Amino acid sequence: MKKNPTALIAGMVAGLSIFSSASAGEGGDVISTDRPDFVESSLTVGRGRFQIETSVAHERDKRAGVKTTTLSTPTLLRFGITQDLELRLETDGYLRAKAHEPGLPDSKETGYSDLSPGLKWHIADGDGAKPSMGVLVHGDVDSGSRAFRGEGIRPSVRAVFEWELPMEFSLGVMPGVIYDKTDGHRHGAGIFAVVVGRSWTERFRTFVEVAGQRLASSRNGGNTVSYDVGAAYLITDKIQIDTAFQFGANSNTPDFAWTVGLSMKF
Repeated sequence: MKKNPTALIAGMVAGLSIFSSASAGEGGDVISTDRPDFVESSLTVGRGRFQIETSVAHERDKRAGVKTTTLSTPTLLRFGITQDLELRLETDGYLRAKAHEPGLPDSKETGYSDLSPGLKWHIADGDGAKPSMGVLVHGDVDSGSRAFRGEGIRPSVRAVFEWELPMEFSLGVMPGVIYDKTDGHRHGAGIFAVVVGRSWTERFRTFVEVAGQRLASSRNGGNTVSYDVGAAYLITDKIQIDTAFQFGANSNTPDFAWTVGLSMKF
């Protein structure tokens, strides 16, 4: 019997929180998150530090006359093994999907999404024209509810390059690859996203982004590309709230999505 992903996440939160409280954390005091933009941060949380980044997300789409809406609770858990290496567990959490087609009863599915354990390695700090660099390795595991479960383990590798620019602007670029599986067929897909951010104060920042979330041939599902905008605000040095809006750039991408998130560092 498969274990409930929510129970697994709750256990990991409790265990890592206790362990991180007992550890002499060496990470920086100010939280740095991987959300709400699609491009990840190149930074890790620091040795002995635990961080949770959770949210509510809603997306809607219309294809061939069928309207679909999906509610999810994307969550990322991060724990610093060393100063530059972190353990990660990511999931879209609880999912509720609804489809409406004129003349037919609505169809509904609820359940939990797959878990995706991984690692992030902060390779180098930024210095002038030299970017801050990081590498992420993840593996999506077929652990979710039947309606939302993927096929087998789908590994991915992403690299992140971040530059600090004049006038409090920043630039982030994230290329990557996924080894996916659909209908029993293994195939590769690309990732490529670019984000431009600006810090308006020490606590408030905004961003705009073009996110190639999945770049594949038409026989393997085609490209999923979005235009994103959002903002984040530091309530304290260790607590962040954020929001973002996503607009589909093609027919393979949901028409519109929004998210509201809360992140905390321990």
